[in-house]
Amino acid sequence: MLRLPALFLFILFLGPLVRGETLLVLPFFNQTAQSSLDWIGESIAENIREALAAEGVLITSREDRQEAHRRLGLKPYALLTKASVLKVADVVDAGQVIFGRFGLDPKASPGSRGSLRITAQILDLRGVRSGPEFVAIGALEDLAALQTHVAWRALQFVLPQTSPSEEEFRKRRPPVRVDAIEYYVRGLVATDDEQKHHFLTQAARLDPGFSPPCFQLGKLQWEKGNYRAADEWFQRVPASDPHSREATFYRGLSLYHLGDYAGAQTAFEIVVNQVPLNEVYNNLGAAQSRRGFPEAITSFHKALEGDSNDPDYHFNLGYALWKKGEFEAAAESFRAALQRDPDNQEATVLLGRCLKRTGPRAGDPKSEGMERLKHDFKESAFLQLRSILEGNRQ
Repeated sequence: MLRLPALFLFILFLGPLVRGETLLVLPFFNQTAQSSLDWIGESIAENIREALAAEGVLITSREDRQEAHRRLGLKPYALLTKASVLKVADVVDAGQVIFGRFGLDPKASPGSRGSLRITAQILDLRGVRSGPEFVAIGALEDLAALQTHVAWRALQFVLPQTSPSEEEFRKRRPPVRVDAIEYYVRGLVATDDEQKHHFLTQAARLDPGFSPPCFQLGKLQWEKGNYRAADEWFQRVPASDPHSREATFYRGLSLYHLGDYAGAQTAFEIVVNQVPLNEVYNNLGAAQSRRGFPEAITSFHKALEGDSNDPDYHFNLGYALWKKGEFEAAAESFRAALQRDPDNQEATVLLGRCLKRTGPRAGDPKSEGMERLKHDFKESAFLQLRSILEGNRQ
């Protein structure tokens, strides 16, 4: 099976075939005069992204979309012309685009915060044609249900042969309180970590079954090195969440840093059985190595199969072989690591020990726990390749 970076080379070779396999969702334009309601447009886009990703649709990341806006000099919530929409799609290599607008009439829905009208449209760049325009209308308090309906209509267009009924689609997405959605989106777009944490925790508190803020809080705590708190938040991300594999990956890293190598191994095994990425095999090998399991060598070999140019993979394999007393094979791996990273002092020292046939010294902290981890999870590229390969078989 192809893995990274062979995966990237394969995608580069396919060229235009990759286009059309990914879908871009833009923030919906706020037609009201209140900029404080911009969060609704971001929420609609985010909900569609998450819902379609959970159904297996390849979605352009929010970060890539923001970078495209920056490169083109577009304001985040400005009304885009069709030409601008096409430019953003071109920058991110998307084959389809979902965009739209919303309005809010505070007097049209008595007893609520107003009547919300969402209008969505799809552009299909593969066929160079406009898809359907569809509308959802209801009370703002029913935002979750309205977003789900729009997402389902979009899914029908994108995957007409395999999309579920709307009833089944809704069952997979329980209603969420509108105030929880608002806090979540405000946390998502906040640039200050303290504000981000405040809004996201409020969202998680208001609706405990709403998992997206739990994932974001886990990432926030992980980045701060608060591994115990990160683990607790990641545990609240269910398998049905499109970020579940990423959450489990970072949960494995959190447990590893906490010294729970058995828990880390289990987490990485769950992920690698679904997406056999180099970084996951590498981290699985690191956890196995810490436990003294010989299977670590196999895991490191699999990481190398996907990327033979990464010096860390060569180093980890050499380290596992050295601990096992296989000095000649270990020396070969350390030489390969040094060819790719000549300044690797640890590889130089261990290569010297291999040449002297000197193994690990009991209680020597300098030769313990030297495994190198990978912290980037590149699932989207793998899923893109898998989608292309499956499409070519049909």
